[in-house]
Order: sequence, then C-alpha cells, then structure tokens
Amino acid sequence: QLQACGGGLVQPGGSLRLSCVASGRPFSTDAMAWFRQAPGKEREFVAGMSRRGSSEYYADSAKGRFTISRDNAANTLYLQMNGLEFEDTAVYYCAASQRYGRSSYLRNVDVDCWGQGTQVTVSS
Repeated sequence: QLQACGGGLVQPGGSLRLSCVASGRPFSTDAMAWFRQAPGKEREFVAGMSRRGSSEYYADSAKGRFTISRDNAANTLYLQMNGLEFEDTAVYYCAASQRYGRSSYLRNVDVDCWGQGTQVTVSS
C-alpha cells in the first residue's frame, strides 16, 4: 500500500513537498516514481528513482524544478516541487514497481502498485 500526502493549493512560483509512505511491500527493492494526471489528460510520468536511489529520471516538464528522493529506512518517497506553474495542477500519484526495481523511468504498465493520489493546485 502507498499513501501519498502533501498536496495543496499554492501560488505560481511556490513550492510543495509530496511524501509517499509505503507499507506491506518491499520498498527498498521497488523502483519508485511520481505520476500526475490533470483533468481531461492521461496519467503521465513526472520523476522516478531506482530502488537504491542510484539513478533518477525526470520528465522534461520537471527537470530543474522538481527533485525526487527516497528514504529506504523510513519507506518513504518524496517529491520536492519548486517554481510551480499553472500547468503543474494535477492529481499526483506515487507508484512502485518490483519488476523494474533497477529502473528510474517507469511506464504506466510497469507499475504494480499505485498510491491514492494527492491534489496539487497552482492558482493565483
């Protein structure tokens, strides 16, 4: 099970930190990622990290603004989001993949466990 939190309402240029706590699964051997889904759009990859944190990968929209990290001792995944823009408004999901634990990029079909989502709204 994955439990995400940290979303909210923020002004353009603001920051948020999302967290995702894993329970009941082998977090330290899972590749982890953040996806997002805006209204009327498909769910898209935002950022991912391999199981030991040795590699990370970002969508172009996230590069230079978002930072993914993980604490395997605490079974927790993070996404630090800075310089938020209107286009970042979406429901953000954390995701895990045991099959692709060494990967830092995940496709939707690679994910074997999804979190429940947390809403991020960027508005003035």
